[in-house]
Amino acid sequence: MKIIDAHVHLSHIHSFHHTAKNLSHVDYSVRGLKKEMDENNIVLSIGMGLREIEGGGGFPDDKPPTPMGLDLVKTEEPNIVYCAGVNPYRLGTTELLHLEKELLKPDVVGIKIYLGYYPFYAYDKVYEPVYELAKAYQVPVVFHTGDTYSERGLLKYSHPLTLDEVAVFHRDVTFVMAHFGDPWMIDAAEVVYKNRNMFADLSGLIVGDDREVNRIMNTPHFFDHLKHAIAFCDHYDKFLFGTDWPLVSISPYIKFVKRYMPPASWDDVFYNTAIHVFPKIKRFI
Repeated sequence: MKIIDAHVHLSHIHSFHHTAKNLSHVDYSVRGLKKEMDENNIVLSIGMGLREIEGGGGFPDDKPPTPMGLDLVKTEEPNIVYCAGVNPYRLGTTELLHLEKELLKPDVVGIKIYLGYYPFYAYDKVYEPVYELAKAYQVPVVFHTGDTYSERGLLKYSHPLTLDEVAVFHRDVTFVMAHFGDPWMIDAAEVVYKNRNMFADLSGLIVGDDREVNRIMNTPHFFDHLKHAIAFCDHYDKFLFGTDWPLVSISPYIKFVKRYMPPASWDDVFYNTAIHVFPKIKRFI
């Protein structure tokens, strides 16, 4: 089965390097990612553009420019594309022109907004020009939702219910709710179910190596809320596979997602829905 990993990272973020070394035990490099892709029949990975400025106190900070890319990738990789990251503190006329120029690149397939990490709701007016660009260039907007991988994040900004207003008033834009709003998955499921232009990726639900994934998979009731939410949403074709690599290694995470999604849905979850949501990736697969 061919797989598209719709959510990975390849940026010099201190916490990602620390997690790769001490928790997930992966080789956090382009070489390391491509090795895991080859071993698991991953035909394409979609990176989330992100930067961390030295001396800025660590992500999130207000210094990185818009757009943010993948600064571990030095040359164009044929099977690694990315969503341009947005810093809401850096969305003036110049930055928006740079973002528009970035969207002209073949390997820029979407836009990433980091709710919770930055103290702005999805419906804040600061993001309106971003949604207009997404509409004009027919690329999706991916939102971080749910728990933040930083104690400095503010959870009220990343609650999945806050995306409903954006979906309603921007019907011509496709949105992706990263991490399915975990742990508020029932709320997330309602937003995905209700809005035809809202999808969810299943990335980042576990952080760690094979042992940690197996431990959590075999802990009773740990993901009852995931089972309930998937059943409530009742649209398996609204979900995309993603790992949030390097926070977890790819092979055990594939097994984890397969456990919670029925086999009849695997072609959509692991491949077809990503092509629908990210139309620019067709040229790469």
